[in-house]
Amino acid sequence: MSRKVKWGVLSTASIATRRVIPAMQKCEFAEIVAVSSRSLPTAKNVAANFAIPKAYGSYAELLADPEIEAIYNPLPNHLHAEWTWKAARSGKHVLCEKPIALNAAETRKLLEARDESGVKIGEAFMVRTHPQWLRTQELVRSGRIGKLHSAAGLFSYFNINPQDVRNVAQFGGGALLDIGCYTIKTTRFIFGEEPVRAIGCIERDPNFKIDRLTSAILEYPSGQCIFSVSTQMVYYQKMQFFGTEGRIDVEIPFNAPTDKPTRIFIDNGKELYANASVVVETVPICNQFTIQGDLFSKAVLQNTQVPNPLEEAFCNMAVIDAVFRSAETGKWEVPERL
Repeated sequence: MSRKVKWGVLSTASIATRRVIPAMQKCEFAEIVAVSSRSLPTAKNVAANFAIPKAYGSYAELLADPEIEAIYNPLPNHLHAEWTWKAARSGKHVLCEKPIALNAAETRKLLEARDESGVKIGEAFMVRTHPQWLRTQELVRSGRIGKLHSAAGLFSYFNINPQDVRNVAQFGGGALLDIGCYTIKTTRFIFGEEPVRAIGCIERDPNFKIDRLTSAILEYPSGQCIFSVSTQMVYYQKMQFFGTEGRIDVEIPFNAPTDKPTRIFIDNGKELYANASVVVETVPICNQFTIQGDLFSKAVLQNTQVPNPLEEAFCNMAVIDAVFRSAETGKWEVPERL
């Protein structure tokens, strides 16, 4: 493998300019050659700032460029499925930001487009390939905390900006789609199972109509997960996993820093006072967006499976759907299966 996959970035969204473009420009197997925007001046400005060769004033122009092999899609949530579908139909591989769609039904359509076009489509859950999560999975599977029975998570931030797409209901805003998807994804990953049912409770913002606080219980064959996510609480995140012989805390599970190591806390439960029984494992500095870009690009070059394929994306969306349904019905709901 001596060459790099040529990438185009579909829009100049903040996640792209702040995190993904700088990270992917450090990739061994990826090269960003174009960026697009609904505004050509905006696209040209971003291209100049990052020394990207091409700038397009429409998403369609980017998809029409024959040089581009793969697309990174960081558009607002309600446009993820539409433009991922269009990119696939244009013969481009696609790495789409999470959540890949607004519901499982949209994800089914992407599966059809992928299979018909022969391209690769993945959901950009960068946490899935971060070394701290791979190590957490390894520790649990090795029996370090005994038999896994429970997971608990909290992810929150405070945002009441009416102009932010995360606060616009018709754009797929709200806590569950934006950040609840992470708590669901990581517990599915660590349990290695699919939830058999889910129950949820939602508090909606009276003005935005988005879910500003969502809590849920997921029942797995091996145990349970509880989590709360909010767009109007203190900035915080933590994931914990509890077994018969210990627990694991992932200190900064989702927005892992790129300038300092991350830490995993392993406790055998022998001593509650002052964390006396806690062992700390340090994961070296890395950039999860660089890792994600390289692994997806290698999958393209080697014609292998992408790190987080559409089948995985569908299962995650199905659980999200079940939590939303449960909040309406007040009952346990069963996630849809492929």
